[in-house]
Amino acid sequence: MQTIAILGAGLMGHGIAQVFAGAGHQVRIFDQDPAVLSSVPDRIHANLVPFVELGLVAQDQVEPLLHSVTLCSNLADLYQGADVIIEAVSENLELKRKVFAQMESVVPPRTILASNTSAISIGLIAEGLAHPERVLGTHFWNPPQVVPCVEVIRAQDTDPAVVDRVMELLTGAGKHPVRVEKDVPGFVGNRMQHALWREAIYLVEQGIASPEDVDAVVRLGFGLRLAFLGPLQTADLAGLDLTRAVHQDLLPHLDCAKGPSPLLERKLAQGHLGAKAGQGFHSWTPESLAAVKQNRDRTLLKILREVLPSKQI
Repeated sequence: MQTIAILGAGLMGHGIAQVFAGAGHQVRIFDQDPAVLSSVPDRIHANLVPFVELGLVAQDQVEPLLHSVTLCSNLADLYQGADVIIEAVSENLELKRKVFAQMESVVPPRTILASNTSAISIGLIAEGLAHPERVLGTHFWNPPQVVPCVEVIRAQDTDPAVVDRVMELLTGAGKHPVRVEKDVPGFVGNRMQHALWREAIYLVEQGIASPEDVDAVVRLGFGLRLAFLGPLQTADLAGLDLTRAVHQDLLPHLDCAKGPSPLLERKLAQGHLGAKAGQGFHSWTPESLAAVKQNRDRTLLKILREVLPSKQI
């Protein structure tokens, strides 16, 4: 059992806390917004509903798990005795640098400092620290309490032994950690995901298909097999000779813009920020958003129950 501190209780932080509490660790969590912090138990309790429904968590385990998560009203309590601190604040380099500098000034060198950043270079976050060797990335995927994969990113100065310790910690918590050996922007997953998003937005922008139909092609087409066949396995099954032939014909026609799509910029200018604003590429209501999230978690858990050992769910 270790003491895991989570800095930030928003979209990702409370789910990461649930992961480690469910694995038997003592978890502390802090957020500068008292309302966000106080809502953590209710949000974790709601997250656990599909786990209980599918028999992945027993009902009598819910309360002990919730009691393993301590809400901290100040950073001193959060950091006290922490073996690992996972930063889950907003995706802003200067903010993250400030947070890591503050952490380093008050915790001992043995404490591992991890960032849940989705794309920012770990080396840039650790720049100027006295002990960059204990800094690494742990990129959980949303929803972190459901998705098994965690990218463990080693920066140039990260001690390989620290990577090993975190890989072991995550494996013991039921996750499937993958090593990212080079600290490139976006790491592995977001480089692939945003290449797909860029092309999806381009198809809508060019009037080739509607947002609904673009999403349907992914959900009801090739996306169905992605849970058990990765892209390189699929290429092998199709044959690399066929893959090369398609690339020769197709790649010159794919979008290769170096900046955000004009369509995306127009939507932002209109205040169409996505589900949180009620309008993005699709229209959203609080009810439709809640239904999508509930269906997402239940469906993912059902799929994972079929394709993964139970210890990895």
